[in-house]
Amino acid sequence: MSVMSSAASAASAALSLPVAAAGTDPGEGAAPLAPRARLLPALGAVYRAQLSRARVARIPLLFVATFQSVGIMIMMRGVVAGGSASAATSVVAGSSVLVVAFVALNLLAQYFGQLRASGGLDHYATLPVPPAAVVLGTAGAYASFTVPGTIATAAVGCALFQLPFANLWVLGAVIPLAGAALAGLGAALGLLAPRQELATLFGQLGMSAALLLGVLPAGNLPGPVAYARDLLPSTYGVEAFARTFAPHPYWAAVVADLGVCAAVGVLSLAVATWAYRRAACR
Repeated sequence: MSVMSSAASAASAALSLPVAAAGTDPGEGAAPLAPRARLLPALGAVYRAQLSRARVARIPLLFVATFQSVGIMIMMRGVVAGGSASAATSVVAGSSVLVVAFVALNLLAQYFGQLRASGGLDHYATLPVPPAAVVLGTAGAYASFTVPGTIATAAVGCALFQLPFANLWVLGAVIPLAGAALAGLGAALGLLAPRQELATLFGQLGMSAALLLGVLPAGNLPGPVAYARDLLPSTYGVEAFARTFAPHPYWAAVVADLGVCAAVGVLSLAVATWAYRRAACR
């Protein structure tokens, strides 16, 4: 009997050795959680996931955005026919950036509004992912999704208004910078709206502002409306792209407009990140 008792005591002691070595004594509390993911790897993961999702779910809407912008250019061709060349460049540039506004502002406002209303933010809040990675990754995916439609719209516009194709490469800077500014604005609108219906309304109003203030030639707008145009982030992307159609573009002004887009993009994405933290912690 004593031999069996000794063997049991020895087995119990042997089983307890790894526990003691691991430092998980019940008095020490629960084991610490894993560290939070770093910003760049988390940003890449969110970007790839959202881009894959958008590729499946948003292709019909991208087609609608492109078709809508091309239709507006065809309609405006009758309005600006025989007018100044600056009017034609405004129509083409504004219609091209309108594709970005439709996806990055309108759809992103609806997406974050739906995510907040359905409790989807709770899922992201449980992941060890920085809030900035969620906002930047989602915004980047939606902005990237606009590339084919924007290029196609610009190419059709150049052919329709007999504008040069030589400087379409500038869209490589206009799309991400204007997209960042509009995506940050759309995300902030969706996250700050108290109801999903209001997020959809704000997104639609923002896209309508980009349509009216971006596509119409600036010289034809009344004074107060022209001031409102200067407050719209996409305006500077439109101006930067429109300037490149000149025979000798003033590149310093193009860079300045793109710089304003970049600054507004940083500010709007920072506001969207704050709004995400606020909505996720409520």
